[in-house]
Amino acid sequence: MLPVIYADEFLDHKTGRYHPENPERLTAIVKALKAADFAEKIVWRSPTPVAEKQSLMPMLVKAHTQAYINKVQEIAVTGGGYLDGDTAISPRSYDVALLAVSAWLDGVDTVIATANPAFVLARPPGHHAERDAGMGFCLFSNAAIAALYALEQPDINRVAILDWDVHHGNGTQAIVETHPHIAYCSLHQYPCYPGTGKASERGLYENILNLPLPPGSDITVYQPLLESKVVPFLAKFQADLLIVSAGYDANADDPLASINLQPEDYALFTDSCLGLTRKILFGLEGGYDFSTLSQSVLATIERCLV
Repeated sequence: MLPVIYADEFLDHKTGRYHPENPERLTAIVKALKAADFAEKIVWRSPTPVAEKQSLMPMLVKAHTQAYINKVQEIAVTGGGYLDGDTAISPRSYDVALLAVSAWLDGVDTVIATANPAFVLARPPGHHAERDAGMGFCLFSNAAIAALYALEQPDINRVAILDWDVHHGNGTQAIVETHPHIAYCSLHQYPCYPGTGKASERGLYENILNLPLPPGSDITVYQPLLESKVVPFLAKFQADLLIVSAGYDANADDPLASINLQPEDYALFTDSCLGLTRKILFGLEGGYDFSTLSQSVLATIERCLV
């Protein structure tokens, strides 16, 4: 059985009719999961309501400035607007983004309690959100907040984050790169938005591994890097919990990048992670072609059920 943490409220973050990061991303995934051969092995869980998650706001301010949090809230309550040209806020977006953070924190609790994987199916995504600025469709830095939260739990002394989204998680890296107990590894297209993630960026404690990949890369490029770079880096760090920023926009059919993965390749990614530990929290980041997004999530979850 695998817990999937989801709520229909995540559809209430409205980004506009033609925006690639839209509610239909989640409805497509939910439909595919409920029709999957392994549907009966999925345990659907609702995230803890924001008002009941006492740890949420203290953890949020560990990752973001209060001024930035207030800004997101103010834009939402005054009718919505934009943080930048790509990052929309609707009247419900602040509340939905807080619920997404709650879902990621619930995911941490679930993985720690069961010592088995869980998947957070939430939006908005988070890995581009920096300490004092949202960007790239992201409001709050879900994965970084989850990592900081995990370190406050008993017996969790080191946390690793693997980001396989096609875009570099500049926000996650900026928040965790000075933290000796958090490692961050990213495979991403370069050059590409947001322009960060050079191999020379290694963190204050050699806790950052960036693997920039040229446009057109496929699994024949990714697999050797997984085996020779990613797995050894994560294994050496000896994390007590692995968090995966699970973006699926490196698929060949995705409209926002130029990497040529196929949905089944994410089964290999997942197997690489499971070879290290079963204490894995997967959380949705990007992925904008509904079909390959859904099939890639299925490939991830199916491997966790083996």
